[in-house]
Amino acid sequence: MALENGMAQLVAEFIAAGRPSSREQNIDDRRKGYIASTALAGEKEIRVKSEDIVLEGMTFRVISPLNSTSSLPCIIYFHGGCFVSGGFITHDNQLRQLAWHSGCRVIAVQYSLAPEHTFPAAHDDAERGANLVYKYAQQLGIDRQHITLAGDSAGGHLALVTALRLKANAAWTPSKLMLIYPMLDATASFASYISNGQDYIITRDTLLSGFEMYLQGNDPLDQEASPLWRDDFNGLPPVHIITAEYDPLRDEGEALYERLTRQGVTCTCLRYHGVIHGFFQLGGVSQAARDAMEDVARRVAGH
Repeated sequence: MALENGMAQLVAEFIAAGRPSSREQNIDDRRKGYIASTALAGEKEIRVKSEDIVLEGMTFRVISPLNSTSSLPCIIYFHGGCFVSGGFITHDNQLRQLAWHSGCRVIAVQYSLAPEHTFPAAHDDAERGANLVYKYAQQLGIDRQHITLAGDSAGGHLALVTALRLKANAAWTPSKLMLIYPMLDATASFASYISNGQDYIITRDTLLSGFEMYLQGNDPLDQEASPLWRDDFNGLPPVHIITAEYDPLRDEGEALYERLTRQGVTCTCLRYHGVIHGFFQLGGVSQAARDAMEDVARRVAGH
């Protein structure tokens, strides 16, 4: 399928600029570029309330529907950014839209970024953040029985690994996982890394340079670096995976669906056509992004 019009224009501009590589950017410029892209997220959702809180030294952004009750379903959200960028600023609009459309309280975890903090710092922060939300559920006004772990790209990876850690530790169990084009395979072994690796803004270089800065020489096949290849998925809660047609990560997201299903996990997978990696944050220029937001919200809310 052809690229959506909004995507096609962005891709044409990227190609005309000579396909600039993330590898040649310093980390500060890379992070600023991600923040600049939020202009494409669409109109800011103001029918919610947002506050940043600190629990045991860790910072969270809590976004709630207006006039919300004291025991809402919750989405713990891990942002994307290839483990090296992203945060509350890059994802504010998505978090707001998700809270509005779902009626859930959305709690975003600020985890440590590479290259300043390397593997497994983000994984440890993600797990700790999820456990703190669970521990302080009453104070946060959320229902412990209805906590979804969600994330995009690197955040999808962290949502999956956090769920696996919770399971291994016999801790609490999330009600669902929502994985939006997750980064799952640090070896880049699938064909979509080749077919979609050069032209579509978030390139093979973008993704792999993020993995490299985070892993810093650790084995890319470590079970937490490349969780796709694990054999211990059985017992996870229901999982929904979103993939994008022109994404280097498309094939590994769909391979995860197959592996989860074979290991007995209830799993659904939906490929959005005509879009690129990162499209979920491009609601200002992408109908698929708006559709995906409403669909994710429906699935999380359970109706």
